[in-house]
Amino acid sequence: MDGLPLDRLPTHRHDGPMLSWSETATVTFHSGRRSWIVPPGHGMWVPGGAPHGVEVLRAGLGSALLFDPARRVPDWREPTAFVVSPLVRALVRHLSELDGPVGAARERAEAVLFDVLRPADALTIPLPMPADARLRGIAERLLADPGDGRELAHWAVEVGAGVRTIGRLFVAETGMTFGRWRTHARIRAAVPMLAEGVPVGTVSRRVGFRKAAAFTDAFRRVTRRLPSSLSGERP
Repeated sequence: MDGLPLDRLPTHRHDGPMLSWSETATVTFHSGRRSWIVPPGHGMWVPGGAPHGVEVLRAGLGSALLFDPARRVPDWREPTAFVVSPLVRALVRHLSELDGPVGAARERAEAVLFDVLRPADALTIPLPMPADARLRGIAERLLADPGDGRELAHWAVEVGAGVRTIGRLFVAETGMTFGRWRTHARIRAAVPMLAEGVPVGTVSRRVGFRKAAAFTDAFRRVTRRLPSSLSGERP
């Protein structure tokens, strides 16, 4: 499916493994409770049967290849990000042009592709959703308005519970304190805007940071990257 415009894809699965890569698009790849940001020049390997979906952050082109589940493939048990080197790109395009899913030429090309694929350090932003109805209500409102600066004490009063109770529940159900969870929600909300080229200072204010420097520090802590790596701005 080389050269097709990427679109939003709901969660689905394939019998066999799939390789997809982004040529000019930036997308969020979802599988289970995990998400990966896939910028141009990167891709995802998806084992057969793994549920996955795609959300477009910046429209563009990409490719996807499905493989025979009986074929010998990389032993990656979960979705794995990889960098698309020039050789990987050439092999993917070559496989896209071959007629039919079988044949000696395809087997040779697949063998070389699988030999040169290497996992990469992907941009991931963990954001587990709490199950408790009170916490989930808070989480959903913060996702809808990441710039909301109200602290946990306010939310506790609003849902009719003690601050300590809500604080303990957040840690128990998400593995994060309320403050850390909110920071992750803000960083995740910032990614689509950065991918669209919105200036870092503007994005930082929209997601609730008073100073761009504080936003940059938080973004780097969560993603191990600078926001300018997505926006195209110079750091």
